[in-house]
This record gives sequence, structure tokens and C-alpha cells, in this order.
Amino acid sequence: MPAYSHVRLILTARDSGARLQEQNPPAFGPPPPFKPSRNNAVQIDPAVAYQTIEGFGGAFTEAAATTLLKLPPERQEEVLRAYFDPATGHGYNLCRTHLNSCDFALGCYAYCEQDGDFDLATFSIDRDRQALLPMIQRALVLAGGDIKLLASPWSPPAWMKTNNAMKGGGALRPECRDVWARYYVRYIGAYRREGVPIWALSVQNEPAAVQRWDSCVYSAEEERDFVRDHLGPTLAASDYAATKIVIWDHNRDDLYDRAKVVYDDPAAAHYVWGTGFHWYVSDRFDNVQRHYDAWPDKKLLFTEGCQEGGPHLGEWTVGERYARSIIQDLNHGTVGWIDWNLLLDTRGGPNHVDNFCSAPILADVATGELHYQSSYPYLGHFARFIRPGAVRILSASTRDELETLACRHPDGTLVVVVLNRSELALPFSLRVGDQALALSAPPRSIQTAILSP
Repeated sequence: MPAYSHVRLILTARDSGARLQEQNPPAFGPPPPFKPSRNNAVQIDPAVAYQTIEGFGGAFTEAAATTLLKLPPERQEEVLRAYFDPATGHGYNLCRTHLNSCDFALGCYAYCEQDGDFDLATFSIDRDRQALLPMIQRALVLAGGDIKLLASPWSPPAWMKTNNAMKGGGALRPECRDVWARYYVRYIGAYRREGVPIWALSVQNEPAAVQRWDSCVYSAEEERDFVRDHLGPTLAASDYAATKIVIWDHNRDDLYDRAKVVYDDPAAAHYVWGTGFHWYVSDRFDNVQRHYDAWPDKKLLFTEGCQEGGPHLGEWTVGERYARSIIQDLNHGTVGWIDWNLLLDTRGGPNHVDNFCSAPILADVATGELHYQSSYPYLGHFARFIRPGAVRILSASTRDELETLACRHPDGTLVVVVLNRSELALPFSLRVGDQALALSAPPRSIQTAILSP
């Protein structure tokens, strides 16, 4: 194990006003003698390695894009740099967008709305060219072209569904399975011609939910069969065969059981890169671990999470919810973490069914003012310092109140994140081999230590 000679320490704390603020770190020293039940310690072992990290990011939605366009040019640039500039912002590299409309669009729409157009002759992404695509294109420039983009459908066009509507659930008509598979490929090609490559597709957003907004229901067996017999072969035969397929894209509660139906079928599993999941309903991180243990060759990707039920302006617990989820999800095998809307207005919208939510940056479109929420710096403690290609390593804490995650970059640099959601100030020893740092976690804080050889 190499000796570590340099450390950076970044802090965000509720009470001090520190937000991603660089601190003066202490010098390395030998670990103090261990005293059972009396030592607060975070132990790191770089020799024990787990999954490789793909990255972090958020979602491009029509709501985010239209909100962005309502801001003055300098504020638009500020938002995009805050997320995508690798030097001054979070350096996001793993993002999501919607194929057809979602609840955070201005209304229901599809790229091919002509009833019975099985040849997709009327297919057009003109709607996305108004706001959504320009936002993605600008972000790509700031990120140096380095954004992996996951596209998820909330619903096929109404004419392909059993309820003849994009809202309210319904299912894909059996006779439309082939054309729907070709629709994904047409979408990838159309976006590629706009300079926006699609890295991965999920089969369906939240396939077990009948929503009052854009939705479509698949049983586990229907999703398996659609991937095996339609989407997988169609994508493999196209010019975009390298595009990943992600199943489930719903909550942790049924994560294992849904994945098992697909992965127990070798022909379907062959086409699937991994399983996506959300955080609504429950925090069953044990289901994430069960998946990681059962199928180590299949990836786990957190594809959506936000604070529901309004904008939650100024609430500190929102950021803590983000940090806890990231720590637990990655510690249970997840390779990447994607937030929901990048930007919303101060109502938590726009949303065409009034399903208002929070976002890390909220914009007052009347004044042009930006409101950075607690989730913004909390996300930065991971995204800014744990870069793609890092490997999660073993980390352990002696206190429930000290939640921790550690990763190692290819150059040997270690990144250790320590979250303290309690009201206690907790001094602790950060230990790596025969070296230690004497640190302290302020109440309601998060800190990132970067240790370099």
C-alpha cells in the first residue's frame, strides 16, 4: 500500500454556511491506539475492491429545458456550468432524458402520432428541437462531448397501446411490438444526427405503475419477451448495436424479483447490460445487494430520484437524502447515480399533471434568480471527486452516525466521503493502513477527503 502524502478536504455543513468549501486538513500521523467502543473511526482498505464507477448526473427534461430558456443568457450559462463544467462545476457525465413525453414535459407527445403508421413514415423529433435538444447539445460542449445519455420512454404513442392513450397505464399492443422496437432505433439515429449519441435505453420507465401521467405497464414476463424477441434483436441488427439495454427502471422494492425473470432466460439476458432502479416507495438497499451478488456480470444503475411533493425550498434534509442514497446504493454495488430534473421553476415544475417536485437548482423565471438547494452541494461531494473509472473500495465506520463511501482512482488517489446526519459533532480518525488523519464531522454535514500518494 502506498504512503499518502497529500490531502484535500471539502466540507458542506448546515450550520457553518460551508458549501463545497475547501478546508485546511491536518497532517497524516500514525493511527491512535484502538479502544473498543470509544473510538470514532473510518477505516479504508484500498486492497479490497468492488465495482467500477460509471459516473453521476441528472436528467434533461422538457421542463428543465423550457425553464432554462426563460432565464437570462448569463443565468443559463451559470446553470449549465454548475452541472457540466469539469473544472468549476460538478462535471456530470452520466445523464438521462425521455423518449417521447414524460410528466415533466409540457404535455403528452410522441414522435409518430399518425394512427397505424407502422412504417414510421411520419416520425419526427421536431418537438425536441425546440428546447430539449439545444440544452443537451450545450451541455455536451461544456462536458467536452463526454456525456453518457440514457433514454427512457414513459409511453409508446397512444395508437400502439391497449388504452389508446399515453396517460393512465395501458399496455403495448402485441401487434405493435415490432414497430415499437424499430421506433427506439429510429430515435437513436435521429438524435445521433443532431450530434447527441444515446449510450443506453431503458425498456420502460416505471413499468409496474399506472400513472395519471404518461405510463405503460409491462409484467416481468412481457418485458423479458419484448427484449428477447424484439428490442434486443432489432437493436443488435442496427447501426447502434453498442447501445446498452437497461431493464426495470422502477423502485428498489421489486428490483431483484423483476430482474430474475429476465436474467433466468439466457436469450433475454444476453441483450441486457443491467438493471435500473429508483428510490420511491422504499429504501430496500438489501435488494440492490441481492442483485449485485446474484448477477455480478450485470450492472446496477440508479436512474431516477427526487424529493416529491413540491419544490422544498431551503430544506436541508433533501440533500441528506441524496447523500445517504448514493452512499448506500454504491456500497451495495451500483455503478452510477442519476438525479431527476436538472432544473425546475420555484413551483417545482412545469409539469403537465401538476406532479411538482424538487430539483438541485430552482429558478425564479420572473426575476432570473437561481436558488441552489441542499441537494446541489451534496451531489457535488460525489460527482466532482469520484470520476468515471474509479473503483469502489472497502470502507467501514465504527459509528452509525458516520456513513461512508470510498473509491480509488487509477492513479492511486483515494476519495473518501463521510456523511453525518446527526446533530452531534463527531471527531473521528480516518485510517488507511498505518496512516491516519484526525478529522471532525460537524453536525448535519458531509465532507470529502482526497488522499494522494
